[in-house]
Amino acid sequence: MFEKRSYLEEHLDQVRELLLFEPRGASWHNANIIVPSENPEADLGYIILESTEYPAMSGSNTMCVATVLLETGVLNMTEPITTLTLESPAGLIRVRCTCENGKVTQVRLVNQPAFVYHRDQAVEVAGLGTVQVDVAYGGMTYAMVHAEPLGFSIDPSEARDICEVGERIKAAAVEQLPVQHPVNSRIPGITNFQLMGRLGYDHGTLTAKNVVVVSPGRCDRSPCGTGTSARLALLSAQGLIRPGQHFRHESIIGSTFDAEVERLTRVAEYEAVVPAIAGQAWITGFSQLSLDPTDPYPHGFTVSDTWGAGPGQMAPATVRSFNGAD
Repeated sequence: MFEKRSYLEEHLDQVRELLLFEPRGASWHNANIIVPSENPEADLGYIILESTEYPAMSGSNTMCVATVLLETGVLNMTEPITTLTLESPAGLIRVRCTCENGKVTQVRLVNQPAFVYHRDQAVEVAGLGTVQVDVAYGGMTYAMVHAEPLGFSIDPSEARDICEVGERIKAAAVEQLPVQHPVNSRIPGITNFQLMGRLGYDHGTLTAKNVVVVSPGRCDRSPCGTGTSARLALLSAQGLIRPGQHFRHESIIGSTFDAEVERLTRVAEYEAVVPAIAGQAWITGFSQLSLDPTDPYPHGFTVSDTWGAGPGQMAPATVRSFNGAD
């Protein structure tokens, strides 16, 4: 599946641009392409398309894919439990779907192993000074920072400021904390930023808020499956969670994923965890997109008011100030 992902990225990237760039898409949109798998264990495969990259894995996208496959009848639903094996570019993902009256009410997935590259590293960030950063892989690679020292409570009203700070910290971490996946060197290094809320307990369940800043600089609306996996790897490395212990991760809009460490393992030289993440997805509509042969923007376009310095097919606009200077 990783080869299929790479082929799309190298030869058919217009598909991602058409779906996600304006005017059909937006910076907060994702898409998934369902494809056959060459692995005899897999029911189907999927390739994840995001604003600026093709992630090896995404937990929330996996929940969406499983829900659509079952609720639309692409794969047969068995109530009360349907088990699937889906192949992501990161590898096989075992999925357990709770189903009732034709609806998927929960998707629980077992992710590929997650591990920590760097712990508590001092990173110099322009305008912020020294920031303590952890770096972990959970299907995507995260620069991870605690919210309180930066003055954030992870409230929706802070989203724009969180994005601006997160992109700056991520850029500094990319420069100062290089990483390379120990098994697949083509998996990108740090591409996301995670702001971590304080740990707490709710009736014995370990809890925390978080928000992930996804390139080109927008907040993930979900609790983020790969970000939760990275948080589990970090908590395990810190001795703050044990296998089988329940962890509830809350997003910036209040949605939650339930997670746990299934077991401990290793990935090359790194101690790792096998994360399990559970949540729910909802189908919100059906649509058909088209591309007119005379459309002047067949790749779509991006504008810096919402896309920041992310990728785009249009040259940056010249901005003229009131005094006439470019």
